[in-house]
Amino acid sequence: MSSNANTVVRNMTKLAGATALAIALAACSDSGGNKTAETMAPATSTSQMSADNSITTGAISDGETKQTSAASSAEETVQVAQASTSSSVDLPSSDGSVDMDAVLEPGPMEEMYLGDADAPVKIVEYMSMTCPHCAAFHNNTFKPIIEKYADSGKIQFIVREFPFDPRATAAIMLARCAPDDKFFPMVEVLMQQQQNWARAQDARTALLNIAKLAGFTQETFEACLTNQQLVDDVNTVKNKAVQEFGVTSTPTFLINGNRYSGNMSVDQMSALIDSML
Repeated sequence: MSSNANTVVRNMTKLAGATALAIALAACSDSGGNKTAETMAPATSTSQMSADNSITTGAISDGETKQTSAASSAEETVQVAQASTSSSVDLPSSDGSVDMDAVLEPGPMEEMYLGDADAPVKIVEYMSMTCPHCAAFHNNTFKPIIEKYADSGKIQFIVREFPFDPRATAAIMLARCAPDDKFFPMVEVLMQQQQNWARAQDARTALLNIAKLAGFTQETFEACLTNQQLVDDVNTVKNKAVQEFGVTSTPTFLINGNRYSGNMSVDQMSALIDSML
């Protein structure tokens, strides 16, 4: 993977006062659980992946692929199988078009993405960390798609924030603040453990326990969640998605100028990507 494909984590040294996210911290400790997640339609039945005991940057490898004749042969076999699978799957229906140049314009935060910035297929996912459909996508589809297409430079997959509630805001902020380029591994574990923290009576403590696995201390955890600039930036990204790109639900995917709403299987997203290559 090219060096451009490395994820970038926002510098945590610039901290603001405890203002709006103090409210989020309080919300994370309420007794009502995650109301938004509970009222959303349940995700498609899946076998939930077991949570990792630790978070490592190797959860999604950014290492260079070693080229061997055996690997090349295996890749050809995979491509043939992939084409066969994709041709038998109905393409997901687009619910609108978007100006992809506008979508890809720089925002207030550095992009979190995997793949090649010059890839022919651009995928921008808007997600909420407490959305069960987003968890279903990330627990079942995301990693196979990255391995199939991002590692070979065929796609650039960008993840953007679209939180529906304070807990989702807090969770994506922690992923942004995760040390040592652990944004994607942090998202992976938070999605795997969504049921454990998003609906917990004390979600704040549940999030802290997960954050500590990623290298947070109590101090850096508090500093991240009281970073007013970061919460403002997250809201700016969400508001622009609503106002300019017609995003109203999660997950929503903006792919090469088309908007797709809802979870996708590996076969569905593969078929869609293959149709654009």
